[in-house]
Amino acid sequence: MRVLVTGGAGYIGSHTARKLAAEGHDVVVYDNLSAGHRGAVGKFPLVVGDLHDGEKLTATLKEYNIESVIHFAAFALVGESVTNPAKYYQNNVIGTLSLLDAMRAADVSRIVFSSTCATYGIPASSPIDESFPQAPVNPYGFTKLAIERALEDYAHAYGMAFAALRYFNAAGASPDGDIGEDHSPESHLIPLVLQVALGQRESISVFGDDYPTDDGTCIRDYIHVDDLADAHLAAMQQITADNCLKLNLGTGRGVSVQEIIQACREVTGMDIPAEIGPRREGDPPALVANADKAHRILNWQPKYMDVRETIETAWRWHQSHPHGFAQ
Repeated sequence: MRVLVTGGAGYIGSHTARKLAAEGHDVVVYDNLSAGHRGAVGKFPLVVGDLHDGEKLTATLKEYNIESVIHFAAFALVGESVTNPAKYYQNNVIGTLSLLDAMRAADVSRIVFSSTCATYGIPASSPIDESFPQAPVNPYGFTKLAIERALEDYAHAYGMAFAALRYFNAAGASPDGDIGEDHSPESHLIPLVLQVALGQRESISVFGDDYPTDDGTCIRDYIHVDDLADAHLAAMQQITADNCLKLNLGTGRGVSVQEIIQACREVTGMDIPAEIGPRREGDPPALVANADKAHRILNWQPKYMDVRETIETAWRWHQSHPHGFAQ
């Protein structure tokens, strides 16, 4: 299949592009490089363009005879979405609608959409399945939910087929160490902890140790980026106009902040100082996926169930690329 990967120069997009190619699909990357990296694209054709450029999107879809789109191109910093919501609504909502309309113009009807567990807001309990109410508490979550609703309407009105994949905490790196996580600024826990191990930070900040969890720190579900890539490939192959999907992606295992820090100490062999600070507003005590529906429908199972194995792949990447793709 000929696949356009928007945001394919980014973290999850670049891993998914490689997975698609390994399975025999033809991949084209579309990215404005505002957050992605040319070095992550590798051998794939790269079209440098913006989601708001509907003419360029349509021309790209037609030129490469694209049959399916996997859409990662979005801003994803929760805190920034609160302080600068215009940026998020412009890109994540209006930009994605531009993409959907370009797909209609080019007669492309299949899309896998990168959604998020942030659409659930602060759930009353955990693990979370797809029947839980979607009640986002920040603009980032609202933008993703808005597109899920738009996809439902486009499917009904225009026959579009979609999968909205709500993933939990993406982590890890390509096992060969070639590509990995490189954000600026970095906001994800595992790379921040590994930056301490590399001597790039003095300590890691823990936001609150008084949550109703075993060690008082927040619990999250960390899913390896290659497992996410496998799920996107499976979803792309499954969807039809009569079988649109909305699925959680996670391991179903919760790991606390303190457990992540300790696992990083064990993997790196480094003393990693941690400083306890106040809670961050809006942080739920626990976010863990019930991904049984994805297991059943996609015939998909995460391969990385031990977070230490996930951290080992991340450590391999950060050791060989201490400054990310810049080097």
